[in-house]
Amino acid sequence: MRPAFDSARRARPVLGTFVEISARGAPRADLDAAIDRAFEAVAEVHRLMSAHDSRSDVGRLNLEAATHRVRVHPWTYEVLRAACELHEATAGIFDIALGSSAPRSALPGRSDVELGPGHRVRFRHAAVRIDLGGIAKGFAVDRALACLQASGIPCGMVNAGGDLAVFGEDVTVVRIRDPRNPGCELCRIEVRNAALASSGGRFDPFESSEAMDSAIIDPATRGPARRIRGATVRAPSCMIADALTKLVMLTGEAAAALLRQYGASALFVSADGDLRATRDWSDGVHGMAHSMISSSTRPSTSGVARPRSRAAVGAMSTSRTRSRATPALTPVPAAMKPVGMRGCDGR
Repeated sequence: MRPAFDSARRARPVLGTFVEISARGAPRADLDAAIDRAFEAVAEVHRLMSAHDSRSDVGRLNLEAATHRVRVHPWTYEVLRAACELHEATAGIFDIALGSSAPRSALPGRSDVELGPGHRVRFRHAAVRIDLGGIAKGFAVDRALACLQASGIPCGMVNAGGDLAVFGEDVTVVRIRDPRNPGCELCRIEVRNAALASSGGRFDPFESSEAMDSAIIDPATRGPARRIRGATVRAPSCMIADALTKLVMLTGEAAAALLRQYGASALFVSADGDLRATRDWSDGVHGMAHSMISSSTRPSTSGVARPRSRAAVGAMSTSRTRSRATPALTPVPAAMKPVGMRGCDGR
């Protein structure tokens, strides 16, 4: 007899990557219906926020918002509001209008995007163009996860090319690529009822084993961000994790205060190869360098549940366990602490 509860996992190409959605703990028909609704939410975010479609909200804003207020979908407005808040909080470093030739505001941190009542938006300068690529993918993950939860699914995961969020009793073990050598693993991170996002140099395994320049633009140089090789942020929502990876890539240690403000933690590899982490990052991390571990004790990996399954998607691979494992590392004693780390090639 077929069990009353089942699991399901599907992937589709959308948002410029492969999006994987998995769910567990309900009859298969309910899981399939919930996953369908979650993919519909992801597709809706893509339809609304694509910078390459003149009919999307972003496309219409780029064509019209410099001359009059444009009404947008509530989801687009929500993402724009979060982007403007981050722009102000970072004194303009996080900028969805980055690359615009518009004159910068005399007020530090003031966004070129003006939000009005009724989900109406306008631009402050005629030359402003926006791109939500640094935050919309995380928002799409959050919306898809909300669909699974609203459907009564007890456990689920959404993974959009490495930006992922999970909920339920399961622990998801995420394997992070080493940004210095993308063919190698940097560490494994346990995620439960939280979100995780990574940024770094672009990587095409079909072309080369080497990481290319980052797609993130440094506002100081107008070129690719090179201060940080790669960053991973854990946060309560994937939209915030997605956005904060860009801030960490651009500012490194200076992002610590803002990470705390958003209830987030971060791990990053600097340009000179040092591995740094926020104080609370070690919770649920495995496979890190020995110099992150207290010199008086070595971590015990006993009690770590064996993964039930594993899927390689985008920049990360994931596996699920039924119960929370004992953290493998002791806390890092400083807000941002340099940690020696060698890649699998010895670098």
